[in-house]
Amino acid sequence: MKHLIRKLAATTVMGVAGAAFATGVWAADFVAKIGHLESAQQSRHVFLDKVAKLVNERTDGAVEFQIFPQGQLGQQREMTEGVQLGVLEATVAPAAFLGGFNPAVSIMDIPYLLPDNDETAQEIRGGAFGEALCESFNSRGVTCIGLWPNGKKNFTSSKPLASLEDFAGQKFRVMDSNILIEQFNSLGASAIALPFGELYTALQTGVVDGEENPLDTIQRMKFYEVQKHLVLSDHGAMEDVILFNPAWWASLPAEHQKTIVDTFNEVIPELIAHKAEAVATALEEIKASGIEIREMSADEKSAFRDKMYPAGRAAYVERAGEEGENLIAIYEKEYEAATAQ
Repeated sequence: MKHLIRKLAATTVMGVAGAAFATGVWAADFVAKIGHLESAQQSRHVFLDKVAKLVNERTDGAVEFQIFPQGQLGQQREMTEGVQLGVLEATVAPAAFLGGFNPAVSIMDIPYLLPDNDETAQEIRGGAFGEALCESFNSRGVTCIGLWPNGKKNFTSSKPLASLEDFAGQKFRVMDSNILIEQFNSLGASAIALPFGELYTALQTGVVDGEENPLDTIQRMKFYEVQKHLVLSDHGAMEDVILFNPAWWASLPAEHQKTIVDTFNEVIPELIAHKAEAVATALEEIKASGIEIREMSADEKSAFRDKMYPAGRAAYVERAGEEGENLIAIYEKEYEAATAQ
């Protein structure tokens, strides 16, 4: 936290000086520094930058977002705590990094939570489920204003993954999550929680046989160099959570709050398309390596969901308790309605 405070002090001085030099007056009535972990080339930052420009225009310059990518303001835990304590106005954080802060959000770790169809997935993300998930952050001292999609995970391994049965006996690296561990247990595989920075070497030396990650992560981290098989499973939703400091958010006029929420929602289709383009580019590089690539059929995904979802659901409810049970009930009602159309 001291690291974050020092960083913010420095950026605030530079920002104020720059604004005063450029305009001679204060640039905005409401200024929010927003920190996140991705690089300036990745989808999250590209569209945060777009949201910042649109919000500034639509509020006639009253609201200014200053975006700090690539962990410039610290690791995610520091930024989340900073938003809670009011030393940082906002962060856009992967849901998978927030489970220790808010166990309810670990629902996003459950495999095959969101359907493949982007519009159907958005109905669930932007409906009663997304609203209830956001509300779970209120008791943790932050204000969630929405969810942003950030791709889906796929399986790789040094061993064949030609069928559901092939997973049995294999070892997969996961983030430290009981839900993800149970996900693999349900397939007869075992899961080992390892730090992300150790994964390449663990794959290379056979400590684990495989892993799960979005294609652009598999490409960027060169995991395909030490794997022989890739299955395009799209089994794990990678969702971002948009968090603001409650006091800062409450200080905004209602019309500015609405403008911000509407703008974050408005760019989602473009965000999805941008991410899809990055994934397609990553897949082309992975293909060039000669790794075996197989795409799951809809029927196969359904069979995997039948195995994995109940195990992930049970682990989630055990972790999140009554709050988790209530959220699951809302989700399952929304999922059934959205996929029945």
